[in-house]
Amino acid sequence: MDKNGTKTTTTRVFKSGNSQAVRIPAEMAFARNDIELTISRSGDIITIMPFKQDLKKMVERLRALPKPSSIEKREPIEPRDIGQD
Repeated sequence: MDKNGTKTTTTRVFKSGNSQAVRIPAEMAFARNDIELTISRSGDIITIMPFKQDLKKMVERLRALPKPSSIEKREPIEPRDIGQD
């Protein structure tokens, strides 16, 4: 691990069907196996990270959820000024 906390290891590229694949060593593996990943490339650098949905798609998915049968009314909460305790 370097001074920035970055782990580095060496692995090999191999063929998987018509694609190239890379084995992620156990010490660098993601905690779960059911996550989607985003892969980006800039020159010779390939970055793999957990997929994050864009906001527009997330709002579409929320709007597609079933509507509640009733909505509970609540009194608004007034924000208090910081530093006045």
